[in-house]
Amino acid sequence: MSKSCPTKILLSEDQLPKQWYNIQADMPNIPPLPLSPQTLKPATPQELSALFPMDLILQEVSTERFIDIPDEVQDRLKQYRPGPMYRAYRLEKELGTPAKIFYKYEGISSAGSHKPNTAIPQAYYNLKAGIKRLTTETGAGQWGSALSVATSMFGMECRVYMVKVSYQQKPYRRSFMEVFGAEVFASPSNMTESGRKILAQDPDSPGSLGIAISEAVEEAAQRDDTNYSLGSVLNHVCMHQTIIGQEAKEQLAMVDEYPDIVIGCCGGGSNFAGISFPFLMDKLQGKRSLRAIAVEPAACPTLTRGVMAYDYGDTAKIGPVAMMYTLGHDFMPPGIHAGGLRYHGDSPLVSALYQDKIIEAMAVKQNDTFKAATTFARTEGILPAPESAHAIYAAMVEALKCKESGEAKTILFNLTGHGYFDLAAYDQYLAGSLTDIEYSEELLQKSLANLPKIE
Repeated sequence: MSKSCPTKILLSEDQLPKQWYNIQADMPNIPPLPLSPQTLKPATPQELSALFPMDLILQEVSTERFIDIPDEVQDRLKQYRPGPMYRAYRLEKELGTPAKIFYKYEGISSAGSHKPNTAIPQAYYNLKAGIKRLTTETGAGQWGSALSVATSMFGMECRVYMVKVSYQQKPYRRSFMEVFGAEVFASPSNMTESGRKILAQDPDSPGSLGIAISEAVEEAAQRDDTNYSLGSVLNHVCMHQTIIGQEAKEQLAMVDEYPDIVIGCCGGGSNFAGISFPFLMDKLQGKRSLRAIAVEPAACPTLTRGVMAYDYGDTAKIGPVAMMYTLGHDFMPPGIHAGGLRYHGDSPLVSALYQDKIIEAMAVKQNDTFKAATTFARTEGILPAPESAHAIYAAMVEALKCKESGEAKTILFNLTGHGYFDLAAYDQYLAGSLTDIEYSEELLQKSLANLPKIE
């Protein structure tokens, strides 16, 4: 097996990106401003400031192409960045494909995923604004883990509402967050009015990201020393993640490569945005032609089966209302193991790009993703998170197409994190007891019927 490039491609510390890329500067159609949940009119900066510091609000609406990363943030990112890129030679051989498969690995961070890329700047900007506490939600636990690490770095308090089904499936994620000083509650909880309301309706509710967001937002809005922090969806979160794609461009350039296809798993959209947006800049500017594929669970098919509409970001209708692809804020996703992909909506930026047919989307069943993850682990030696397995599956599908056609395309995907907290899920897959779940059309239409009526 001849090698035209090294298996592992590294950047030096001084090659860490100094700026974030803001795709709003290049998009043909920028998403409209979020609406106030009270008035259903464009939210004012003053209304948003009850939850977010002004620096992040300004980033949210900015159309400036590049925004400087503060030195204090860079210093902390350097603990684990720049991240490695790998050429998947053994996976290529297993598939018998002429395709070149590269993956960017984000599992080396302290939280084991890409999430600290935005948790660190969010904590920094909140501390700069005088905020001492942050509340948040988490699905599978990666985001809560990342924010607990970031708040610990800056001497802040952190409270995490963790979706109950994941809280039960992944107890060591809770332990991890508590090690870094965070308080963690299974959501829906008795800590908030919105949580108590859900429990009154369904005491056995498995929870959802929409419910957990409601609890975290409710608490943040009631305290002057507390803000809310979101790990995906929002424009500034997607922008913070673009250091992934910027590093990837530099690493591929070192071996004279450029991707024909860029792939990322997609729940709220920040991971997909992080790997794809810096390459989409070239496509939007007419410099390159490439495909970008967002991969989501068939059990939570936001892009592939949702509708583009204004919708609440949370179940209790407390947070801002965004124009996005959505399954409806009342959507209750099944308890799949890719908990980080169980959100009812998607990033407004990703949604607008999908609506304009600049990117593609595909939905994948749970057993298919674990089969791909197991193949990847046995060839590449890294146990992937269930979320990341969606991107692996799509990369393998595209590589096998190359095998059929004989085309030697270059495929890049984002391996968002490791799966060492997800071994219970792998146990179920290996035992043959993991079930495939697809959301029924009846339940989908019932959820969509409750979208807000915007005049």
